[in-house]
Amino acid sequence: KMAEKLLNFDEPLDIPLLENVLHVVYTSSNASERTMAQNVLTKFKEHPDAWTRVDDILSKAQNQETKFFALQVLQPVIQYHWKALPRAQCDGIRNFIVDKVIKLSTTEESLRKEKVFLQKLNDTLVKIIKQEWPRNWSNFVGEIIAASKTNESICENNMVILKMLSEEIFDFSEGKMTAAKTSELKQQFNSEFSMIYQLCEVVLLNSKKPELLSVSLDAMLGFLSWIPIGYVFETKMVQLLIDRFMPEPTFRNAAVKCLTEIASITIGDQYDKLFAELLVLFMKRLVTIIPPNIDIAAAFSRGSSEDKKFIQNLALFFCGFFKEHLASCEREDSIRTSVVDAHHYLAKVSMVDDDEIFKICLEYWNTLSSDLFHNDHSRMNSMCGDSKVLMFNQSSNERLSPRLQLYAPVLDQVRVAVISKMAKPEEVLIVEDENGELIQEEFPDTDEIIMYNNMRDTLVYLTHLNPDSTTQIMKEGLNRQVSSADWTWAKLNTICWAIGSISGALLEEVEKRFLVYVIKELLTMCENTRGKENKAVIASNIMYIVGQYPRFLQAHWKFLCTVINKLFEFMHETFPGVREMACETFLKISKSCRSQFAINREKDTQPFLVEVINDIPNKTRDLEPPQVQTFYESLGYMIQANPPQFHQQLVERFMQLPNAKWRDIIAHASQNMAYLQEQTTAKAIVSILRVNVRVAISLGPAFKYQLGPLFMEILHIYRAYSETISNIIAENGPQVAKYAKVRSYRAVKRETLRVFSAFISNTDDRQLLLQEFVPLLLEAVLGDYQSNIPDARDPEVLSLMTAIVTKLRGDMIKEIPRIFSCVFECTVQMIQTNFEDFPEHRINFFNLLRAINSYCFQAFFIIPPNIFKLTIDSIVWAFKHTMRNIADTGLIILRDLWLNIQSSEAAVSFYKTYLLSLLKDIFAALTDTLHKSSFPLHAAILMLIIQSVKNGSVNVPLWDTSSQNFQNNQEFLHAFIVNLIGSAFSNLSSAQVQAFATGLFTCDDISAFKVHLRDFLVQMKEFGGDNSELYVEEQEAQQQKLQEQRSQIPGLK
Repeated sequence: KMAEKLLNFDEPLDIPLLENVLHVVYTSSNASERTMAQNVLTKFKEHPDAWTRVDDILSKAQNQETKFFALQVLQPVIQYHWKALPRAQCDGIRNFIVDKVIKLSTTEESLRKEKVFLQKLNDTLVKIIKQEWPRNWSNFVGEIIAASKTNESICENNMVILKMLSEEIFDFSEGKMTAAKTSELKQQFNSEFSMIYQLCEVVLLNSKKPELLSVSLDAMLGFLSWIPIGYVFETKMVQLLIDRFMPEPTFRNAAVKCLTEIASITIGDQYDKLFAELLVLFMKRLVTIIPPNIDIAAAFSRGSSEDKKFIQNLALFFCGFFKEHLASCEREDSIRTSVVDAHHYLAKVSMVDDDEIFKICLEYWNTLSSDLFHNDHSRMNSMCGDSKVLMFNQSSNERLSPRLQLYAPVLDQVRVAVISKMAKPEEVLIVEDENGELIQEEFPDTDEIIMYNNMRDTLVYLTHLNPDSTTQIMKEGLNRQVSSADWTWAKLNTICWAIGSISGALLEEVEKRFLVYVIKELLTMCENTRGKENKAVIASNIMYIVGQYPRFLQAHWKFLCTVINKLFEFMHETFPGVREMACETFLKISKSCRSQFAINREKDTQPFLVEVINDIPNKTRDLEPPQVQTFYESLGYMIQANPPQFHQQLVERFMQLPNAKWRDIIAHASQNMAYLQEQTTAKAIVSILRVNVRVAISLGPAFKYQLGPLFMEILHIYRAYSETISNIIAENGPQVAKYAKVRSYRAVKRETLRVFSAFISNTDDRQLLLQEFVPLLLEAVLGDYQSNIPDARDPEVLSLMTAIVTKLRGDMIKEIPRIFSCVFECTVQMIQTNFEDFPEHRINFFNLLRAINSYCFQAFFIIPPNIFKLTIDSIVWAFKHTMRNIADTGLIILRDLWLNIQSSEAAVSFYKTYLLSLLKDIFAALTDTLHKSSFPLHAAILMLIIQSVKNGSVNVPLWDTSSQNFQNNQEFLHAFIVNLIGSAFSNLSSAQVQAFATGLFTCDDISAFKVHLRDFLVQMKEFGGDNSELYVEEQEAQQQKLQEQRSQIPGLK
């Protein structure tokens, strides 16, 4: 009750009481007391007059927390309501904050003591400057420069403010300010920067105060990304950084950071000589700090933290400089030595034991090797006249281009660095833990996979540039491990991972010789090495390498058989991860080399595939069920690649073992149905069905020879378990659906549905489906789904319906009302209460809706109107989800539905009934920050709706003609949007709302439409922070373009 006095704005604010309430929030051990205190503070902040108390709080409060609270109260006013305040109040707030900043930064003591609070004040002041400058505070720059000249403490803090303002305008403005406001502030900053630069130069030339010099260098670093180039090369800046600050350890890192920003500037070729001179000056200074003959990796391991930062900044400088200016520097004969020396330094830096530094270097080496590859590729095309040449195998120096000869020694150093540091590929499952013990990796390391992909790409380019050098370095490294008693897991791994990574980058004959050597050495090593762990490491490397070279395996049948047989041996190993990796490698080889296993190509009396099939029991005896499933899937790919006349015979023989187990279960069940209710029976059935799911995927259409004879039996089993589950729930209540026994029964049903879905998705026999499978499936599945309680409904039913609709398309239109009747309403009831429950049902439900809309659109005209309305409501519900895949699916359905409706007879009634409500819902999702990633679809649908109205496609009046009068739908919709946006966002002026609504109708191009929407989202102040997701479509298009380019280069996957 005492605390609630703070909410009485008719009385003077009790500052001690406010401090006590804040003290309770931060320190009280009583949870209810903290909650009540927090509620009071929240109500205080939300009060429209709360900001009027800020000056009183900042002037009288004793505690830092109270002062921080006051600034929290003030910030929303500055950000969202500043333009609504009277001018006198804006001036009052601004002057008060400025006075506070100056007071706290006047003396060295207060500057240090109040550092954290001053930083908060600076942040608040910068927000005010963005609102006020230049229109209402035209002399801001002059004032801050004049204040800086009064003493060094004020100057130090003002440098911080100027840097923060620069970052807000030039680095972080996208998504926070409109394009027009950002442009205005950038122009103003540029026009007045001469005064700021003069201040920086005076400080850097004359000050002896280390703190001020550091802050000034930091501020200059912030300015360098945008200031006119004249301030860099027509002043003393470069000379100051290299000659005054780079030799001093205290300022060295700050100086190199500034030089890196300069080095990364992209500008016209008129400045090429100045950048070349910058490199020469930098290298002359660098050799006095790090002599050329020093072992940088060894020095790094002994160095201080500042030394290590310097090495990292050195890498950033070289990479940034050469990324922008390498071509121009290569043209200057006088500095070519400096260019090569700099690359040697960078190659040495690449060897230091630091992942972040290596990533920096790797990015540049990838760029350089790619550039060298494409340049030489173009040179060879011009020589041979064949634009399709993508590989070359010229390793002798006299045949290399002059440019490649220039970098040849450096590239050898880079090859050694990349090979010796190679990251673990995703396929390798056996890893060394932090205790130095070998374990099976449970979850893939995403960062390491990304690192491996980048290293692989770089090594592929380096291999194309000089395959002999790359393979020789690998051979030497492998030989050192094979012939040494001191070999290590880590070193052998990196070499083998590197060997596997260059698959496809060598000419076929070179690849053959190289791979035969590598595998022979590893197999010999495996035979001669003692210890299960050591053998497991070597085995994992053999499996990884052979799995990476399908071209070689395809061309060498006997070697392929040897490799497969070796994998079968590994399938009996007991060391964790070996069997798993053997099965995964077998699957990979079966996919890539499937055509080699055709039984009619072999002259042997017993083809290899048949031999494997006959020995399945022995080969799978030590495998776990998931591994058995992978084994059968692998054989499925081999059988699928055979001529159709062999399919039935091969399928029947290869499925003998699981089918024998199935027949045994059916025989027991036919004598006693209670046998099915045993959990061990259910688990056995699930295991058999999972094998069938994997085989259905790999066999494709040929799976009909397996499913056909078993179809009715599987269906009977499904019905039996459905009936059992229903009876148990009826007798014991819905809670038993989560019991272990019932879950095991449901697993049978789920796997049954997955078998049917996999077969339907992969078959090409539509008549078989229509006449023999689908009618029986619908009868067995739909009613069961509808009658079950929510917790007992299987989401796989929805997946099965999606597969049927997708495969049979228009032939299913007559069945859609039945499907809707059985699965639609009951599923909607399950998912409509929140966004979390039944996640699988949600995804599968909306995928089914999308399939019906895409392939059976006409079915919407034969379902009852209330069901169609529920369909529309479901679509809206989908795109309001926070899960992107569901939200995007809902938007895609709506977009496609709109396009389908446009050309249908139902268009008029649809527009009249749903257009305005859908428009509201799309705007609601668009302005919700949780749905940023769906922005491209929001924009596309909004433009579709508005263009439909604008071009006259919507020819029925959208307004109430009895009470309103508009000339046309465009005029009405414009007014509707103005009212909708104006009432939803009170912080927007009527002029802003009118301009937004008008822009929606004048933007005929989708790109311009998106820019208009993005500006609106920023303007309404709801979309602060990171708005990169608003550009997701452009990012994905760029990625697609890069992927297409990569696909043209052998070895890049």
